[in-house]
Amino acid sequence: MPDVIRGDLYDFPKYYDLLFGSDWKAEFDFLQLCFEKHAGRRVQRIFEPACGTGRLLIKLAQAGYDVAGNDLNPKAVGYCNARMARHRFAESVTVGDMSDFKVARKCDAAFNMINSFRHLPTEQQAESHLQCMANAIAKGGLYVLGLHLIPTDGGRCEEESWSARRGNLVVNSHMWSQAIDLRRRMEKLGMRIDVYTPTRHLRIDDVMHYRTYNARQMKALLSRVPAWELVETYDFAYDINDPISITRTTEDVVYILRKR
Repeated sequence: MPDVIRGDLYDFPKYYDLLFGSDWKAEFDFLQLCFEKHAGRRVQRIFEPACGTGRLLIKLAQAGYDVAGNDLNPKAVGYCNARMARHRFAESVTVGDMSDFKVARKCDAAFNMINSFRHLPTEQQAESHLQCMANAIAKGGLYVLGLHLIPTDGGRCEEESWSARRGNLVVNSHMWSQAIDLRRRMEKLGMRIDVYTPTRHLRIDDVMHYRTYNARQMKALLSRVPAWELVETYDFAYDINDPISITRTTEDVVYILRKR
């Protein structure tokens, strides 16, 4: 029988990083191609809001970019900065609210790839986040924002599973939609993480709440922050040569926003 903990996955950065950090290459390559194709300036300084353990920041730093980020969870920030220090990079990630922050020096690009934006529970916080990001990015710079929309026609994906291994450590996860309230625009997600070592089976049971967006609602939100120009949309295949048009059935979207 597993040892069961009811807690926050983000409080276990080692397991989180293994689970989501092992599949970094497609996003990393896509980001660099986006910088080349869509940015109106040379990209050197990069920022990630809600960066967690910095699974992509460390790869970008190793590729020669100057990187920084913020996250509400001190344990994730500590993990990220410790890894940066081990690789002799600046400890440039801070504890901060993605809807209320300032940067000391403007960046050339930013990214938020896997729904972290949807953790913001209100429209006011979402709009504030986009404005903070606009203030943080120089003219011609990019914000690459990925999230799941709620389709208004057809079905939607209601569960996902991932698995990763490093040596004798195995982490399996399963996430499913427990309830959705489209009037209040909130989705409740269950998440179960099973961690296996040679001597232990640990299970972490977590519940997350995500704000919902359909295509129309996301378009309306973006229109309220005119500093951003929507220049292209992609899906989670991350194919720079295959942009998408958003329809009533669209679910996975990466918005490429450029600072006017």
